[in-house]
Amino acid sequence: MISLKNIHQAREQISDTIHHTPILSSTQFSKWCGNQMFFKAEHLQQTGSFKIRGATNRVKKAVREGTKYVTAASSGNHGQAVAYIANKLGVPATIVVPEDANQSKINAIKSYNGKIELCGTTSAERLPRAHELATEHSGIYIPPYDDPFIIAGQGTVGLEILEQVEDADVVVVPVGGGGLLSGILTAIKETNPKITVIAVEPETANDTVLSLENGKITSIPKTSTIADGLRASQPGEVTFPIVQKYVDQIVMVSDEEIRRAQFLVLERMKQLIEPSSAVTVAAAMNDKLGVGGSNIVCVLSGGNVDVRNTTMFS
Repeated sequence: MISLKNIHQAREQISDTIHHTPILSSTQFSKWCGNQMFFKAEHLQQTGSFKIRGATNRVKKAVREGTKYVTAASSGNHGQAVAYIANKLGVPATIVVPEDANQSKINAIKSYNGKIELCGTTSAERLPRAHELATEHSGIYIPPYDDPFIIAGQGTVGLEILEQVEDADVVVVPVGGGGLLSGILTAIKETNPKITVIAVEPETANDTVLSLENGKITSIPKTSTIADGLRASQPGEVTFPIVQKYVDQIVMVSDEEIRRAQFLVLERMKQLIEPSSAVTVAAAMNDKLGVGGSNIVCVLSGGNVDVRNTTMFS
């Protein structure tokens, strides 16, 4: 378990790298959802997602300890973040990505001088390769979520929400492996436990739902949900106990609901978000949260969309 103190320490470590992202609001979405809607705009974050927070905290730790090379296994956003901060700190990085990875995310990794290696289509294939590369080059593997320093970095999103929306009633967070969710849970529940935190995951990527129902980490088969950042096959060993302890509720949304929410955020708010971000909006729009007349903060986790290969405009 990480602590609130760890998150405050992370905030100090990453302050020179990340953006303090804004809170957006929308009269139209508030009307549709029957709540006062706020949106934590991590899609406007450095490298286009919240992942830079945890990656910066973890890579800086590795560099302080003398690391000269880092690797990551990532479908995109974590890889971008690791490549960016490694490049900033002058450390080579190799990112092992799936063969069907989003091309825009691959291009971004390359733009940060990260080396790309394609490997399979599942995390079970690319994780061992990333570890292997780290060993070959006497480097360090940077995990996407299952690490205390990663979680603490992601938890800084929660600290900012508490400061920016002082009367928040509900915070809605996407969940894949659980790094963002467990960090935000720790920040919020150890500061103001009265705030409800609701997790959202795709219907076809329901590993966290099943794990909570079973009371233990439960894996699922490979999923093809459009929310590619939420395709983890199971929660993390470090993240899951935090989620078990603190999360108030977890709900699921369909790919069609995700696609609709993503399109409406673009059309009405003029904000381009990726499907993994849109799950929180989809849950609010489709009355999955079970609340009314409340101040709700939806975390928009990222905005890295390959506009040349998307169906949201059709």
